[in-house]
Amino acid sequence: MNFYINQNISIHFFKIGSVSNSSVLQIGSAGMIKSLSNNYNTGGFLESAPEASATSGPISGPVVPLQPPTS
Repeated sequence: MNFYINQNISIHFFKIGSVSNSSVLQIGSAGMIKSLSNNYNTGGFLESAPEASATSGPISGPVVPLQPPTS
């Protein structure tokens, strides 16, 4: 069975809050979504990052500073 879909999509404002490794953004219809992953050295680093050290106990607060909630 074949479907033929004609669409006209107008986006005036589009905001993405966060993107993770498994995020999929789809606008409109797609018969198949193919995964793609690219890594780019946008910082111009010349060597690998240092190894992470193990923590010696539970983490009591956020590791990354978070913004206070807005109303």
